[in-house]
Amino acid sequence: MPNSPFPADAVADHFDLIIRGGRVVDGTGAPAAMGDVAGRDGRIAAVGDLAGATATDEIDATGCVVAPGFIDVHTHYDVQAMWDPTLNPSPLHGVTTVIGGNCGFSIAPLADGHADYVMRMMARVEGMPLDALEAGPAWDWTGFGDWLGRIDGRLAINAGFLAGHSTIRRLVLGDRATTDRATTAEIAAMVELLDRAIDDGALGFSSSLGEAHADGDGQPVPSRAAGYEEFVALARAAGRHPGTTLGFIAAMGEFPQERIELMTEMSLAADRPLNWNLLGSLSPTEVYQQQLTACDHATDRGATVVALALPDLLRMRASRMLAGLPGWAAVIGLPDAASRRDAVTDPATRADLLSALERAGERGLDALTRFELIEIAEGRDDTTAAFAGLTLAEVGRRLGIEPVEVLLDLVVVADLPISMVFPSLVPTLGISAEAWRRRSEVWNDPRVLLGGSDSGAHVDLMCHANYPTVVLGEMVRDRQVFTMEEAVRRMTDMPARLLGLRERGQMRTGWHADLVVFDPATVASQPARSVDDLPGGAVRLTADAVGIEHVLVGGRTVVRAGRMTDATVGRVLRSGTDTDTVSVPGGVR
Repeated sequence: MPNSPFPADAVADHFDLIIRGGRVVDGTGAPAAMGDVAGRDGRIAAVGDLAGATATDEIDATGCVVAPGFIDVHTHYDVQAMWDPTLNPSPLHGVTTVIGGNCGFSIAPLADGHADYVMRMMARVEGMPLDALEAGPAWDWTGFGDWLGRIDGRLAINAGFLAGHSTIRRLVLGDRATTDRATTAEIAAMVELLDRAIDDGALGFSSSLGEAHADGDGQPVPSRAAGYEEFVALARAAGRHPGTTLGFIAAMGEFPQERIELMTEMSLAADRPLNWNLLGSLSPTEVYQQQLTACDHATDRGATVVALALPDLLRMRASRMLAGLPGWAAVIGLPDAASRRDAVTDPATRADLLSALERAGERGLDALTRFELIEIAEGRDDTTAAFAGLTLAEVGRRLGIEPVEVLLDLVVVADLPISMVFPSLVPTLGISAEAWRRRSEVWNDPRVLLGGSDSGAHVDLMCHANYPTVVLGEMVRDRQVFTMEEAVRRMTDMPARLLGLRERGQMRTGWHADLVVFDPATVASQPARSVDDLPGGAVRLTADAVGIEHVLVGGRTVVRAGRMTDATVGRVLRSGTDTDTVSVPGGVR
């Protein structure tokens, strides 16, 4: 095979699978090379020139890249896994492994009378419609293993889950969980529950001190009432088990020094890496540099603390923001396009709408006048579908009209949903060339791991399960933020090594055949769109992919020609069984 560094396979052999003629990017960061990839019994059996070999299933990868499947370390698919075995849309974007139970919110362990609180907490803090949670499968398990047993063998892709601090704390402290410090005996009871959950398969421990996290009653989530001793005791307990990890949210803005120190102490006590979400968050100013000092503080003391960063601009549905302006709700609420058109073209009404928009800043809604940061999220017909994903400023330039006219005469009249773009990491620089340069530096920083999708959460507000195709398309091909090899490494081997995922993350003989085949010339994400497939018919956002040709889990095809198959070959990953222990330099031995 021309330009291949792999030795020719002179021995004719038969495999379960051969992916032929692709450009192999193996996850290590090594230069891409032409080669064939063979699989047998769910494992990678050979990589090289396999011209003399045969296979039961062959995939033509001409013109495509073949890479390890992507690993999303920060999701909330815990609930969705019970009713959607595909974990849509992650596999469509090349993801073969997801990690849930983040932010201190798992849906196990439970006890009598406990499910209702956890369900309402998940609805409030993670944006899962309560009606959908209640309409879905019954929450009638108790232990972590009981719940994992409900989904094991039923998923299209691999999934592992952390045990959540707030869930465990509520189980022990009851109504006092949101307000009181735990006693020594209560901390011991939480440790016992965590030990049991990890023995049952939990991958580790997650928690949060995020100020925005409130439960179903509007109170701070239980983990926010915990003290230093409790956090460290639970981290230490997680570290007594092989193959565990830690997840955390320290704050939404700048990190107080005591929380920086807390993350270091948790990592040292557990002798495990700790990853925190989300770098930069939704802060209106540049806070990422201060937040990253938490990683440096940990490194200086022999701990490992890693930041998760979403390698995209945050996009959130903002249609309801318009209704918050005086006079706008009445027009938006009119029953049809004709009546809305009559309203926005009436001189007096139009003047009132424009006046309210100009004063939006008085209500904290000044973002509604940043037309370069407001996108049309979805179309309603073939004409308006062409504008999906474009900003009001871009549509205005296409149509030769002002952006505010786009808002009134197109968005309002056609009842088009809009999304607000929040420029990540460097919000004060917006989407300028300098901002992209700065983002490139941060996303390539060794203290930073790509991720933070929150997939499965805030389902009617945003969809960032598509970040792998955004990286491969916009960040690699269009903006050259990463090389292809580095982008793949950062979405495969880096998360696998951080979490200790055994024999995953690289294309290596004998390792799991979790693979993605994609066209580098076309790979991209479609704009998010609404679907009403939640239990009870509730709405969520999803996003389709372009250029993801095939996705394989354990050598079996779960996405073929860009469409899900009916294969449910994913594994529930359990600590110590599917993970190796990742220690830190100064951790407890």
